Amino acid sequence: MPSNGIDHRGRQVSLLARMAHEEATSTQVGELIAECEADSDLTADPTSDTATNLVRLRRDYDRATRLPSALVGEEAELATQAQHHWAKARAADDFSQFQPWLTKVIDLMRRKAECFGWADGGEPWDGLAEDYEPGCTAAWVETVFTPLRERLQGLLDRVMGSRTPPSNAFNELCLPVDAQERFVRSIATQIGFDFDCGRLDVSTHPFCSGFHPTDVRITTRFHENNLNDAIGSTMHECGHGIYEQGLRRDMAGLPLGSAVSLGIHESQSRMWENQVGRSESFWHWCHGELNKTFGSAVAGLSFEDVYGGANIVRPDFIRVEADEATYNMHIMIRFELERLMLKGELDAADVPTAWNERYREYLGIDVPDNTRGCMQDIHWSMCAMGYFPTYTLGNLYSAQLYEAACVAMPDLEAGYAKGEFAPLRTWLNDNVHVHGRRYEAAELCQVATGSPLSADPLMRHLESKLSAIYGL
Repeated sequence: MPSNGIDHRGRQVSLLARMAHEEATSTQVGELIAECEADSDLTADPTSDTATNLVRLRRDYDRATRLPSALVGEEAELATQAQHHWAKARAADDFSQFQPWLTKVIDLMRRKAECFGWADGGEPWDGLAEDYEPGCTAAWVETVFTPLRERLQGLLDRVMGSRTPPSNAFNELCLPVDAQERFVRSIATQIGFDFDCGRLDVSTHPFCSGFHPTDVRITTRFHENNLNDAIGSTMHECGHGIYEQGLRRDMAGLPLGSAVSLGIHESQSRMWENQVGRSESFWHWCHGELNKTFGSAVAGLSFEDVYGGANIVRPDFIRVEADEATYNMHIMIRFELERLMLKGELDAADVPTAWNERYREYLGIDVPDNTRGCMQDIHWSMCAMGYFPTYTLGNLYSAQLYEAACVAMPDLEAGYAKGEFAPLRTWLNDNVHVHGRRYEAAELCQVATGSPLSADPLMRHLESKLSAIYGL
């Protein structure tokens, strides 16, 4: 779009957002929900599909009606404009261009949070988080993040002090992009992404769009000197896509045909990317596939080179390129800054300084510029606050769900070495995907694993694997 078209596009998006909101929150919709709720034949069994759908529809309707249409339209227009100015500021490494727009976003997000409200003892962040992770509060996230950060910091200190780090040869290899694309497409097929119900294309930033279980579009990206990134990005988006394809087709458009939360959605992508895609057994299979596809170009790479290379730990500035051990530190930093901004304790002008201080404290690195610092993520320019912890919650859920799958199927990982991934996909279909929004995220975790969410499975996963790779 031409840069001068942004203002008009913002007005168009604003109008559409207001119209959609007015339809969704109309008195007629509320009356229809109430009529269904009053029908004892529909609600006699509170665990039935219909009764469950009604509970979730009521929750969504009541929440949506707290927002005035004018604010919904204002947010849509601001997000369109702020993203444009964020992109320009990021390219120029000039935070001053984005600062006034971030100030506007913070102000609007506070007003939105006030419309939703929050429980006694809570804070504005809670009101926004409900859109992404129902039932989640800042105080609860803090109780999860604080001990997790301490344990991760201890592990990072040991890993970075290792005298026997793995080889990085795999990540320095240049391979043709067209061959990489064929390779990751074959992996996507092997792990169970259904190409009769989906597509895989290329974009600057990988994403997944699920329109229906029979129409799921995912994208990935390629760099000549980073096949590992293409593998990880593709398996990550396949995880999202497999979830979308596993939702109930007979409930499409209803709560029971929808994903429960962003945290659970992220658990599916991170599981395929990390628990599977960075596992020793996966690379026993994938190493052979590499040789079949790339031949002499990878002939010098041993199994240790590719498996170790897939699990390199290196503190860096960029969240989306972070390894398993450092990734959650990036999320914690963003969460802390969001809370401060929404409570009025951090002005937009001071975000770069606060950001850089935390990167120095948590990851031991000095951020060289704002492009690789506080302007690297698009979320705040999209008016998406209350969002970031879902990434770490996804890591926690993925580890706990994966442990439960391994207990249920003791030979699960042995199958990866032979290219057998269907058992895990089926287990996820049966224990996560089919439920849609029947449960909230924490309840689904309890039902599927038999235990409340804990950081222990993730830390067991990281400590066991990295101790072996780094000789700790």
